Order: sequence, then C-alpha cells, then structure tokens
Amino acid sequence: MKANHNPSLQDRQAAAAKSKQAALDKLRSKPPVDEKIVAARQEAQLKRETAQAEKRAAKIALDAAAAEAKAVEAAKAAEIAAKKAAAARPPTAAEMKAARDARFAARKARR
Repeated sequence: MKANHNPSLQDRQAAAAKSKQAALDKLRSKPPVDEKIVAARQEAQLKRETAQAEKRAAKIALDAAAAEAKAVEAAKAAEIAAKKAAAARPPTAAEMKAARDARFAARKARR
C-alpha cells in the first residue's frame, strides 16, 4: 500500500457504492422466513410470558400473605404488651408505705 495514497472523491464514492451493493446482495440472498417457524416462536414467547406472569402473581400473593401474617403477629404482640402494661399498675400509697416500713424494719434488724 502506498504511504501517500489520497483517494479522490470519485474513488471514495465508487467504494461506498460497491460496499452498499454488496450489503444489498447479501441481504437479498437470505432465504425468506418460514411462517410456521415464526408462529412457533411467537407461541413459545407467549407461553414464557404467561408463565412469568403466573410466577409474578404467585409471588405477589405470597408476599401479601406474609405481610398479613406479620400484621397479625404484630397485633398479638401489641395486645400482649397492653395486657402486661395494665397488669403492671403503679403501686398504691398503702403498698408504697408497707414497702418502706419493711425496708426500715430490715435496717433495724441488721443493727
């Protein structure tokens, strides 16, 4: 190849036309697509999409069931906490006095 090769405009246009013609010839030489094959591919694609949709629906239903179970569990825990809080009422004045007197008596007994 020459070091100083500068193709002219006509040379470049001819090369472009030649490559374009080669691409067109290559495209035209392909056999036509068989309709049976296209129909089979479309059917297979439809089956895949249907299976994916069913899988997504099942996952959504499973997630919803898990969320519902979690909500029920949280409600039970809240109910138990409320019962414990109600059972753990603050001591009355008489109970506080009795506890104080018991501590006082224990201190006196240690001396």
